[in-house]
Amino acid sequence: MNMNLYGHAGRWLMIDCGVSFDEPLNPAKPNSLKHEVVCADPRFITDNKDELEAIIITHAHEDHIGAIEDLWLRWQKPIYTTPYTAAVLRKKLAYTAFAELVSIIETPAARVLHTGDWKIDAQPITSAGFDSGVFQRLGLTGIDAVVGDSTNAMKPGWSTSEADCHDGLLAEVKEAQGRVVVGCFSSNIARLITLARVAEASGRYLAVLGRSLERNVGLARQFGLWPEHIELIDHTHVGYLPAREVLVVATGCQGESRAALNRLADDSHPHLVLDKGDKVIMSAIIIPGNELDIQRLTNKFKARRIEVVHAEQSDRILHASGHPNQEELKQLYQWVKPRMVIPTHGGPDHMKAHAEVAKKAGVRMTLTGMNGDLFKIGLQPSVRRNAVKAGRIALARD
Repeated sequence: MNMNLYGHAGRWLMIDCGVSFDEPLNPAKPNSLKHEVVCADPRFITDNKDELEAIIITHAHEDHIGAIEDLWLRWQKPIYTTPYTAAVLRKKLAYTAFAELVSIIETPAARVLHTGDWKIDAQPITSAGFDSGVFQRLGLTGIDAVVGDSTNAMKPGWSTSEADCHDGLLAEVKEAQGRVVVGCFSSNIARLITLARVAEASGRYLAVLGRSLERNVGLARQFGLWPEHIELIDHTHVGYLPAREVLVVATGCQGESRAALNRLADDSHPHLVLDKGDKVIMSAIIIPGNELDIQRLTNKFKARRIEVVHAEQSDRILHASGHPNQEELKQLYQWVKPRMVIPTHGGPDHMKAHAEVAKKAGVRMTLTGMNGDLFKIGLQPSVRRNAVKAGRIALARD
């Protein structure tokens, strides 16, 4: 549920404004009451909204964008993002102006690169391969700080390319005797395209279950990302097809109670019924904190003798992370040559590992902290602990 604030000379920029799902308001008490939609408490910046200049959204994943529709009216500030993410926002909001993404934050005190989610991928499916020249040129400008993604900082080597998922998913689908349902993040357009190609190669029809999936496929078509020759069938028709001709992508890979996968597990989905011998493929990571919800979902399928294959437990490549492993982090810092690195987007162990990787890559200074800490990035870098009250709030959704 990302929400970062950058301040200088009494003015602020917000970077991302996301949500998480089915979580407690107090993460220290994971067994307490869970709320369907949760975001970071914006009280500090709401109390100081006259000092907020703008909001920058790095990309269209719900943990970076999802709270905008609930919170934007509190601030009513310009939003800067990429064209595709702007289109996603226009579906959520009809009253906001958008512009191009600003990737570097420049002030008289410091120049900062905020990475957002990123990785080095030579075959990312939806675009050309990773362009190292952009980062090499940044290295010539003098970057004071990189505020960077720590999600996979504990994983050695290089991350898997999105293109490598095709063969593993195709093998799993071809082995299936009945229907196949794939759970993945609805905002992962590259994975949806891969599954569309898998459907074509395996002689199955592809449908999507879930409003967010339908919306994102529509946007992918609008922006020319979707292969023109590949069609989806109407999700209301999928239940009438022979089992061996069905490939469905469904929302809810993190065990969300109201998502399509959970309704399929409960045998309560209005358009599709699964039977003994069908297969569910979880083409996603298990986000820490969601283990019990995903296990409950898995158990419900298995109780009905529906096979469940988790990407993290398979010998095949069924998922590719959208975050950098250690070698990619090292490469970034060798290109950009920042004065310091501030790890974010991860737990304490992830951020500690990220800081160690940065030091091995030649970065002289790292600053680590927790939610609510204030990082000073000027001539005398420091961290002021607990400078801002940091908590969570629940959002009401229909």
